[in-house]
Amino acid sequence: MVEAQNLSLLEVKDLTEYCYPESNVSCVKISHNVATKTVFYSIVVFAIVITIVGNAVVIISIAHFKQLHTPTNILVMSLALVDLLLGLTVMPFSMVRTLDGCWYFGEEFCYWHSIFDFVFTCASIFHLISIATDRYQAVCYPLQYPTRITLPVSGFMAALSWILATVYAFSTVGIKSTEANLEDYIASIDCFGSCLFLINAVCASISTCLFFILPVCIMIGLYVQIFLVSEKHAKKMEGTKKNRPDVTSNKILQIVKHEKKAAKTLGIVVGTFNLCWMPYFIISLVDPLSNFTTPAIIYDVFFWLGYTNSTFNPIIYGLFYPWFRKTLHLIVTLKIFAPNSSDINVYAA
Repeated sequence: MVEAQNLSLLEVKDLTEYCYPESNVSCVKISHNVATKTVFYSIVVFAIVITIVGNAVVIISIAHFKQLHTPTNILVMSLALVDLLLGLTVMPFSMVRTLDGCWYFGEEFCYWHSIFDFVFTCASIFHLISIATDRYQAVCYPLQYPTRITLPVSGFMAALSWILATVYAFSTVGIKSTEANLEDYIASIDCFGSCLFLINAVCASISTCLFFILPVCIMIGLYVQIFLVSEKHAKKMEGTKKNRPDVTSNKILQIVKHEKKAAKTLGIVVGTFNLCWMPYFIISLVDPLSNFTTPAIIYDVFFWLGYTNSTFNPIIYGLFYPWFRKTLHLIVTLKIFAPNSSDINVYAA
């Protein structure tokens, strides 16, 4: 009877898969059936392809066509670069780690992968604040906007967003201050083939306040003001048009409607970011306070939901920006290589 039990235990042990079978300190590999792997890889690969291709189209379109060289689009292009790099350097490797529970890409790249992840998330937030500020100036101060927000100013805002995100990432994840006081816990769960990214309670609280609660409040406040002012302008111009239906009034009314639509579209981008990343920021705050008892699958679902924000952005542009659909057609048909193609009117029907 005892021998049968021992044999059964040996059989179970033999069925256990390891990330690195040749190592006696290897992490245990997560086992999934073929159907689960197929579905997961299909969905995630599709999301990665949309992220890379969609954001590449945004970048190429704005960079190539002169008509799109506006301060707002400079910020949109820089945000698309953030999303593109996330799709190239973070999502493919996280995909493998999520499904297998193993990190096959070396300890050095694990370090850089964590930094890239943090940089791109923070950079997205700073870019969205910059875009909200740009739209606030355009709608609430339309006469001063052309002199306040110029191409150099928007370029500076984009560069500042990258710099602040990079500095914060290296000053926290880079020097591993996020793992302070977690050394014993990390040592107890660490194994060969893991790539841990843990944040202690203090850093999680600071990050959540500085990079989610505060930015969300700022962006919501700006967009509420934008829509209130745009509605006020629209009603005022409608009244002016009835009393004096001249060409100037019609032109101003069209400008007001255009700015309102642009603000609405970018407001959707901001709202999508908040919805995608909110669960992750909440769980990253709750997890260290509950001694890291959150099930791994919940954590994986929440950070993948955050990643898909980079997938949704070009889809939003495609749905709400006619110029995006036109430039996509010009790129796919290779018409951007024609002489003087950069002068094409992308706003034409």
